[in-house]
Amino acid sequence: MDTLNNRIIAFDQLGAYLSAIVKNQMKALPEGELKRWTNKSAELGALQNELLEYYHHSVYYNPWFTKENVLFALKDWANALQKEKLQEWLSEYNLNLKKKQKTIGVVMAGNLPLVGYHDYLSIIISGHKVIAKLSSDDAFLLPLLHKIVSLIEPKLLDKAEFTKNKLKDFDAIIATGSDNTSRYFEYYFGKYPHIIRKNRSGVAILNGKESDKQLQELSVDLTAYFGLGCRSISKLYVPKAYEFRSLFENLDNVKHIAQHHKFFNNYEYNKAIFLVNKVAHRDTGFLLFTEEVAMSSPISVVYYEEYEDGALLEQQLQMRKTEIQCIIGAEHIAFGQSQHPTLNDYADGVDVLAFLENL
Repeated sequence: MDTLNNRIIAFDQLGAYLSAIVKNQMKALPEGELKRWTNKSAELGALQNELLEYYHHSVYYNPWFTKENVLFALKDWANALQKEKLQEWLSEYNLNLKKKQKTIGVVMAGNLPLVGYHDYLSIIISGHKVIAKLSSDDAFLLPLLHKIVSLIEPKLLDKAEFTKNKLKDFDAIIATGSDNTSRYFEYYFGKYPHIIRKNRSGVAILNGKESDKQLQELSVDLTAYFGLGCRSISKLYVPKAYEFRSLFENLDNVKHIAQHHKFFNNYEYNKAIFLVNKVAHRDTGFLLFTEEVAMSSPISVVYYEEYEDGALLEQQLQMRKTEIQCIIGAEHIAFGQSQHPTLNDYADGVDVLAFLENL
């Protein structure tokens, strides 16, 4: 019988499996250990081989999906998919009530590994079916993890369908894209119950009193996933006459991203644009900082603005909340946590489970 508790247990077990393989340094777990999760250990072993093959060669499918980035995503979901965390997340909703299963279409982005997993998880764990249009940039990991969780709980197998073609035969839609594609989504999907997401960015507020440890954690917020995520920090707010020296000194632990050819190409291109156009900027050798009102910056560039009144700044950010995905700072999310959202941190602040509950 397909129950909420069974689904929670299945995803908890998936999280435990991911934790085990991560702890094993992304090396194959022996078949004897795989029996902890399923009596189809040979099938799980075959899927495990696919996962490890992808992990070691992910850059051939998408140059931005380095082993480090794939591991970052797997670790985060291994940490999130725990029974207690799932129960706490779901406790505010009436998902135990027997309701007719709906089919939810999802247009998934492909900027980060498993970027659409939260939508997938929300739909399945609430008892519905997902039909996902995958981005060609991230077409492998999510279907594979679904096969693995379906070995743990076979009733989940037909709860997800993955396609690269046009979506059809759905009851509601969740679509993630740019400000431009959102207009396309509104046109084609507006007649259905929908969630349509647009461009958003992460921002950080500095007060000039940050410790070296906090600045080192901020450096990860700035560079995780090469800054490609909507929670990546692309904009800093700094006190008037802020001294950048301490921040720049604490960027050393992330300067290895300059070794990535596509990232460094972006850095050189943007540096050339700044030089040709005589745009004032600060250059760390792999990141460029320039004063700019806009929120969303190009890859390898961090925008910043100065402020004098913290209370006034909070008011200004409130007025621009539709542009902001998350805020890092002393009075907000802790430094280093921008890419570690909890299960109830919904993209664009739209409660997906409430949306599904009310269908």
